[in-house]
Amino acid sequence: MDDAMVRILVVGGTGLIGAHVVDVLGERGHAATTVARSARPGVDHVLDLASASVEELRPLLAGHDGVVYAARSDEQRPLRKPIHPVFREDMVEPVVRLFTAARAEGLTRGVIMGSYYTYFDRLHPEWRLPQRHVYIRCRVEQAREARAAAGADLPIAVLELPFVFGRAGDRLPNWAGPLDGWARSRAPLAAPVGGTAATSARNVAEVAVDALEQADGSDIPVADENLTWPDLIARIADAVGRPRRVRRLPAGVVRAAMRSGGVLQALGGKESGINPAHFAGLLLAKLFVDPPSGRPLDAALRETFDEKAGD
Repeated sequence: MDDAMVRILVVGGTGLIGAHVVDVLGERGHAATTVARSARPGVDHVLDLASASVEELRPLLAGHDGVVYAARSDEQRPLRKPIHPVFREDMVEPVVRLFTAARAEGLTRGVIMGSYYTYFDRLHPEWRLPQRHVYIRCRVEQAREARAAAGADLPIAVLELPFVFGRAGDRLPNWAGPLDGWARSRAPLAAPVGGTAATSARNVAEVAVDALEQADGSDIPVADENLTWPDLIARIADAVGRPRRVRRLPAGVVRAAMRSGGVLQALGGKESGINPAHFAGLLLAKLFVDPPSGRPLDAALRETFDEKAGD
């Protein structure tokens, strides 16, 4: 491991994961500069990467050793067809410009916060995930084209992230609100029979800083625990103080519901990054990352769903 101090530009540095990356960099004696779309405490530079040119990015990157891309994309938003150009404009092209500028400024390491769907695409090419889901296609393109722009002297680690629990100030996972409300309600709880890997924002940050210190250019799947959907929903219900039984949804019900969602989107001339017509297959699969770290998620769950955690 390289113990020398490094200076890192963190894009999305006040978001859930980016804020933890900044914290871990500081704890290990490194320097962090933050970039975000809007001004708020902790933001060093306000810039929207969606419109920033290579020439605008180079002065921000000058003097840094590495860069972390931790900006978030919304894969569920329905948009008018065709959506691939829109997703590329949001997810791929800004990252290519960022690492083109980073290469020009002589940076030597980088990290992209990616998705564990690319991990499963490598494991299961027969699932045809990039062909079925525009979001996953763009994640694959993002990693490939960013690395091509960066070149061999700027290795980029792509962290393949599952469900991420935790809190950074008032920043929570974008899906936490609906699950929190459901778990606190009197409505029955039910979930598909599949499952997902899960991790904490803190663990993601530690893995990211490890990769920066080592100038690692690997694809790195990140997971602390593998949980079935019923187990995950039950853990959330426990965290909000309303523990109860979670029923298993029959596979046929899940498939029918997802097909209906796909038909409704198609009738409206819309698509989303994760295609509901094929989403049932993902919900019913065990999207587990092996081996997980084994670090317990209890503290991150409490941070995510305990109303007092942010006080």
